[in-house]
Amino acid sequence: MELVFATHNLNKLNEVRLLLPKHINLLSLADIGCTDEIPETENTLEGNALIKANYVLTHFGYNCFADDTGLLVDALDGAPGVYSARYAGAKNNAQANIDKLLLELQHSSVRTAHFKTVIALLWQGKSHFFTGTVHGDITYEPRGTGGFGYDPVFKPDGYDKTFAELPMAVKNNISHRGNALKKLLEYLHLQAS
Repeated sequence: MELVFATHNLNKLNEVRLLLPKHINLLSLADIGCTDEIPETENTLEGNALIKANYVLTHFGYNCFADDTGLLVDALDGAPGVYSARYAGAKNNAQANIDKLLLELQHSSVRTAHFKTVIALLWQGKSHFFTGTVHGDITYEPRGTGGFGYDPVFKPDGYDKTFAELPMAVKNNISHRGNALKKLLEYLHLQAS
């Protein structure tokens, strides 16, 4: 089974490849020759994920899935949300995003937040959505060197380490993306049987 994951983010791609069974040949945008930066112009995670998957299907003809992820911080009324990757500006700079987040929370004792990932799958002419979440807290300073994005400041419920401190296998098992991907894989397994 061949499937495209519509992302240029190598960290995301590697995370997903670790979770997929061997019978799924996961292709990246680079593998299919897509160097375009697909615009995310919707104001929902679902909308942005679908835009990316539609772009690949329309321009390259592959069954495809794409995701969009947001960090929703309670003290910030759900911000940065759909704008998580560009929170500190259009350059998509993870460290700048973390710095802005910590600055905005510096006087807040409410640190609860959750990550939400929505995967849009375009499979044999139909669209399907799979959602995963993980709840936790924003730390007061970055900790750890693993992961990417907001991982150094997100401590999932039930753990005393941030996503950036946890081993990748543990993070993948409990993460928002991991939870959404499990639902996607269950669906693909049903289609293959």
